[in-house]
Amino acid sequence: MRRISSIFLPMAICSVLAMPVRITAQVKAQQPAASSTKSRPSAIAPAQSLPEQAKMKTFIDALMKKMTLDEKIGQLNLLVGGEATTGSVVSTGVEDKIRKGQVGGIFSVTSPQRIRKVQELAINNSRLKIPIIFGLDVIHGYRTAFPIPLALAASWDMELIERSARMAAQEASADGLNWTFSPMVDISRDPRWGRIAESSGEDPFLGSAIAKAMVKGYQGDDLSKNNTLMACVKHFALYGASEAGRDYHSVDMSRIKMYNDYFPPYKAAVDAGVGSVMSSFNDVEGIPATGNKWLLTDVLRKQWGFKGLVVSDYTSVNEMIDHGLGDLQAVSALSLKAGLDMDMVGEGFLTTLRKSLQEGKVTQPEIDNACRRILEAKYKLGLFDDPYRYCDENRAKTEIFTDANRKIARETATRTFVLLKNLNNTLPLQRKGTIALVGPLANSKENMVGTWAVSADPSKATSLLDGLKQVAGSNVNILYARGANVTEDSALEARTSIFGKLMERDNRNADTLIAEALKAAAGADVIVAAMGELAEMTGEASSRSDLNLPRSQKKLLDALIATGKPVVMVLFTGRPLSIVEEDAKLPAILNVWFGGSEAGPAIADVLFGDQNPSGKITATFPRNVGQIPIYYSYRSTGRPLQGDNFQKFRSNYLDVSNTPLYPFGYGLSYTTFNYGDINLSSAKMKGNKQLTATITVTNSGKVAGEEVVQLYIRDKVASNTRPLKELKGFQKILLQPGESKQVSFTVSTEELKFYNHELKHIWEAGEFEIMIGGNSRDTKSETVWWDK
Repeated sequence: MRRISSIFLPMAICSVLAMPVRITAQVKAQQPAASSTKSRPSAIAPAQSLPEQAKMKTFIDALMKKMTLDEKIGQLNLLVGGEATTGSVVSTGVEDKIRKGQVGGIFSVTSPQRIRKVQELAINNSRLKIPIIFGLDVIHGYRTAFPIPLALAASWDMELIERSARMAAQEASADGLNWTFSPMVDISRDPRWGRIAESSGEDPFLGSAIAKAMVKGYQGDDLSKNNTLMACVKHFALYGASEAGRDYHSVDMSRIKMYNDYFPPYKAAVDAGVGSVMSSFNDVEGIPATGNKWLLTDVLRKQWGFKGLVVSDYTSVNEMIDHGLGDLQAVSALSLKAGLDMDMVGEGFLTTLRKSLQEGKVTQPEIDNACRRILEAKYKLGLFDDPYRYCDENRAKTEIFTDANRKIARETATRTFVLLKNLNNTLPLQRKGTIALVGPLANSKENMVGTWAVSADPSKATSLLDGLKQVAGSNVNILYARGANVTEDSALEARTSIFGKLMERDNRNADTLIAEALKAAAGADVIVAAMGELAEMTGEASSRSDLNLPRSQKKLLDALIATGKPVVMVLFTGRPLSIVEEDAKLPAILNVWFGGSEAGPAIADVLFGDQNPSGKITATFPRNVGQIPIYYSYRSTGRPLQGDNFQKFRSNYLDVSNTPLYPFGYGLSYTTFNYGDINLSSAKMKGNKQLTATITVTNSGKVAGEEVVQLYIRDKVASNTRPLKELKGFQKILLQPGESKQVSFTVSTEELKFYNHELKHIWEAGEFEIMIGGNSRDTKSETVWWDK
């Protein structure tokens, strides 16, 4: 059996097909869930009918009448099941608690056999035989790892993203699980924060669409089916805005920014019927989210109508002690009263709530409500009907890490890569001659799967070297040399070589490694340099203050460039990096993120042109860390910079441009796309009428390609300062060489709404700028006047 490592336990565990494009001319743009404050009550998708709700209420009412206080509190206890190498499936202490009815859920136990053994403890030995819910961080795939979430977002393909979650649910449920701590929908505008790798990037509109797709993929159309998972949207709330990009740090922002920029993806998940919500580590307005009643009750339940269960992050109840909110009893009572239902790992609820009830610090209805929501989740998962419904050993043997699943993962990965530069059509590579593959990540299968792939076996991933050999064909000779370590700082590298992703260092001196790379390059026609970060240089507790390539890799690149041969950089990263020097020196850069189990062959497919890259970045790439936070939808100051050149007494820097290296929505193709002018159905609108904005996009190159057509809107005069542009629609279209398509977007007053200083969700009459283009910077525009 696998043992959960000692490194794994103290950390917050939960912080863890290319398909033909069907968009055609005049298809309405992707729209996220409506963002109004009031909404329909949430329910696990699909919404239960009234008779079903009544049946569930009757069942749970009867069950709770039989439960003792300790059994109710026991349901609020979520524990990690550390699998032993021999003997018991979980530690003895956990087994005893299960027998006593003191465990509501377990996570990090997998396989139908092990889960059945744990479930049997509850069903055969506890007084009321209440089944246990089993969860895990299924973040971007299960055994078959898909690209990291930031990469999936770069596909801008909601069907693709939903399918990746569906396959993850299929595999995880086949291995006995029924709950995933995903999707992570935190908006992040600071690439120093390591967990940006798990996010969808900086934009609330796109993030909302992705949140909805992920929830639908995990939960399917019937949560009681044994091939679905209950999703858990996280981290509520604002975790991606931690100060200085440092993990677990404080968050401080205005409510107007919360509602307009950071809340929408959480709410989209709630509107999509997500079954559970996880609180975040950070504080909000001085109160940690896990004990923040305004967040968990006023916003989540009262304003948004969420009816599911709320679970803490790993020991986040206990961590409120270090926040300065009191002892374990005090913070546990605070969390329960705030609206938290389930305590992950810390056992503060289990050990203190009885005493708090006796002392009047919590009430019986508060305990009952939390217990009820957990029992309802189990009921909706069908566990009361059949507690072993996920324990099908045949499914585990036939549905996990199959050749078919790996094929889909490979095809998915090809659609997430972003071509950042391609001077003089350096790419795609020709299938002839000799390629020198150089770099510390060229032959590192362990780092292909990326961060928070806790279920994947990195040793089964395919490296770039093996992928090139598979795809290149017999007319291509591949010479390999490592060339450099990822970093000269061995201590830094050791801190990031965890979760089975040990990076073996080459202890020869740097000059020797470079000389070996130059020898390979001397015999090659083109050099492919595999550079970037280790997988765990991003993710939880992996914040970075320096976003440049490490010096060891820069020295290697400079030596390769000096050969005069074309150098293609294949960039592995889980965040936007500052690669200004590399952009200036290199003819071609392909950002491949961390592509999952089949990253190697997927990268090769794109390098050789079997697949045309179509990804677009969803988090702005800064020129340096001094520009951070940097994002496209900023608000103008009273002294905006006019043009791009420095002006004294204007809002700019002395030493660097205001502009990013690569703007939001940016990404090149092996072909080119021309945009015509925007045609508006009317220049004057009134009331709730709908505006149609149409543009003609032409493939002006020589190969077929996909383009993400993006719609942005600017509210030019408003009662509050408004962003210079906001994404409000997008379509991904496929065009053959020379082909043109009309792409139409429908705009209504819903796209004009925002939360004002009174937190009212309104739109205001006035002039609006409509912008359409291939990224947030390069757009065509027209204006429309919209009256009430």
